[in-house]
Amino acid sequence: MRIYTRSGDKGKTSLIYGQRVPKNDVRVEAYGTCDEANSMIGLALSFLDGEDWSGKSDFVDHIHRVQTILFHVGAELATPKEKDVMWQLKQSHIDELEQQIDEWDKDLDTLKNFILPSGHSASSALHTARTIARRAERAAVGLGDELGNPLVVQYLNRLSDYLFVAARFVNKQLGGTETHLKADV
Repeated sequence: MRIYTRSGDKGKTSLIYGQRVPKNDVRVEAYGTCDEANSMIGLALSFLDGEDWSGKSDFVDHIHRVQTILFHVGAELATPKEKDVMWQLKQSHIDELEQQIDEWDKDLDTLKNFILPSGHSASSALHTARTIARRAERAAVGLGDELGNPLVVQYLNRLSDYLFVAARFVNKQLGGTETHLKADV
């Protein structure tokens, strides 16, 4: 398999099953933004190299699972509505995110203010991934009736919550400081 195909040189790309669409199609924007979020999550994990805490391997394993599911979400977004989806998102995937959010949240201080992305580099990168997941969600919403599986929007919504709590959890584990928003500037 060659890396370059030249098939996109005129501004079009193929969806799964071969349908050609402009590269700025909302579907391409949605799955491309999922890919971007996934890459940022990978960057966040790279900042954890050399860091050690009890439970780090469980944290990384869970994040890797989320990255895999996010890849599948991108594939689902790249599949035209009337076609069979290779990997279909299920309610259980959303439930997993919620369970992990609740688990991590038990160890975190209660939020009384908004916080600014800050602290450990991995935490800040997870906050960035969170905002990218929100953009992917907005693009998925933009598909309207062309979105085959409404769980995709729910998953992306919950993923941003998950990444927010993951960022806070990393700061807690590694001594990163959360910067609280000050109302008077």
